[in-house]
Amino acid sequence: MNWITNYVRPKISSLLQRKDMPENLWVKCPETGEMVFHKDLVANMGVIPASDYHMRITAVERLEYFFDDGEYEQIEQPEVAADPLKFRDKTKYADKLKEHRRNTEMDDSILAARGKSGGIEMVAIVHDMRFIGGSLGLAAGEMIIKAMEIATNDKLPVVLFAASGGARMQEGILSLMQLPRTTVAVELLKEAGCPYIVVLTNPTTGGVSASYAMLGDVHIAEPGAVIGFAGRRVIEQTIREKLPEDFQTAEYLLEHGMVDMVVHRKELKETINRLIAILIHKKPEPILLGHDPSGSSGDQSPPAELSEQQASVSA
Repeated sequence: MNWITNYVRPKISSLLQRKDMPENLWVKCPETGEMVFHKDLVANMGVIPASDYHMRITAVERLEYFFDDGEYEQIEQPEVAADPLKFRDKTKYADKLKEHRRNTEMDDSILAARGKSGGIEMVAIVHDMRFIGGSLGLAAGEMIIKAMEIATNDKLPVVLFAASGGARMQEGILSLMQLPRTTVAVELLKEAGCPYIVVLTNPTTGGVSASYAMLGDVHIAEPGAVIGFAGRRVIEQTIREKLPEDFQTAEYLLEHGMVDMVVHRKELKETINRLIAILIHKKPEPILLGHDPSGSSGDQSPPAELSEQQASVSA
């Protein structure tokens, strides 16, 4: 009886027991409700294949997509006071910071790095919505300023990927002071002649949209991104009118001249690199006569027609 109880029954139970499935195996499209395999979504840069809906991605993923071969040098987060106002509501702000740092493995809501994209060295600054809604606080402000100072000193272009709910209420006026401070950093960057490209992703709202996110040389938006200062409901209650269905979307802002272009995530890197090359007057590498771009070997002499033209010019 002990043999059956201690060995046979547990063995049968283990064979029949349902295996635990990973929580993120499938992802639901917010627009169509379609279920997408997580690996397929990652392979498609976080864009739903059928609906083309742009899902939110992490700051690390953004940097890996943007820099050549996913290689970059991360800029160290400056040290700031963690909880300057000793704020608490249902929980202590200090405890909330610890929780988000543990869950995201980030010091705060922004990562900054320098590296090469399209062969051009530049600085990238990225918001991460997972960290308290990508909100702007002391640490985030210091990170932006430090990254822009590095770019200013080394004459490097800056690309900002904005995604935020606005200023961080738990830091009060200290958070709001980051708006003018980052604005000054942008002005110093421009005085140094460094290009500043802003990519507005979903969502970019509040104080972030009222400061450095709207001061770029060129403003690019991802398709369907919500961009604005106050929320739709607040505006409707204030003006007592019904707003258009596409109000505050990237496409609406493009139509009304608030952004310069709406670009698919897969085309962002190429578009940004092309813009920066124009802004820094970078000339394309010359193509040698007889050079085969495919890399195949063969006759390196110029075509006969071209040789005749060159001979006539020389004559």
